[in-house]
Amino acid sequence: MLFHMIRDRAASAVRALRRQPAPVTYGLIAVCFVLFLLSPASGFNPAYGTGDRLLLAQQTYFARWGVIPVELFGGSARAALSPVTALFVHGTWVHLLGNMLFLHVFGPMVEERLGHVEFALFHLGCGALALLGYAAARADSAQSLVGASGAISAVLGAFLFLFPRARVTSIFPFLFFLPLRFPAWVVLPFWAVLQWVAAGREGEGPGVAYLAHVVGFALGLGYAWVRHGPMATVRGTSPAAEGENQP
Repeated sequence: MLFHMIRDRAASAVRALRRQPAPVTYGLIAVCFVLFLLSPASGFNPAYGTGDRLLLAQQTYFARWGVIPVELFGGSARAALSPVTALFVHGTWVHLLGNMLFLHVFGPMVEERLGHVEFALFHLGCGALALLGYAAARADSAQSLVGASGAISAVLGAFLFLFPRARVTSIFPFLFFLPLRFPAWVVLPFWAVLQWVAAGREGEGPGVAYLAHVVGFALGLGYAWVRHGPMATVRGTSPAAEGENQP
């Protein structure tokens, strides 16, 4: 889900039960959409022109607001803030829509459990740390790293701990794209393993920063475990309490 300015696709299509409003989740989604539409990445803002002029504007935009690992620890204010600003920058429509789909599905229930303020800090903090973790491992990379995928991976990790038995409708290519319902403790660890395997095959150059997904997922899972403890895990006394997704 996290990118070197390259597209991403959601691996699952799910719907979450939401008992209360989730202003932080939908606020983050709205901000990401507005910033993307105003940016040269969308291609809709005529101020950035077309052709080579637009391409140059996009490259400048990503370099200004994204994380560049080789520059991150250089001491500049821009570089120091980039792990946060990069969370609101997306490279393509597919990148944006994929990330926002995951946030829309899993964010509201995690926000409800953590509380609005804690969820906002959790999202920003884990997202920034995921980017820092990737940058530390790829310290010689000059590619711009943008996207909220590390933060959203943290949301998935927290969701796994808080709602392990919540059933999600998932679509897997190797199962002929049939929509099947599995508990979160099956789907999300499987997703995390795929990210780990893909991270081991990452090379230099533009692409999906799978390692940031792994770092974010581990941070979210660890945070939920430390902050809320085993007794905070939903026991499944009812579909609503368990986080059971409704058809």
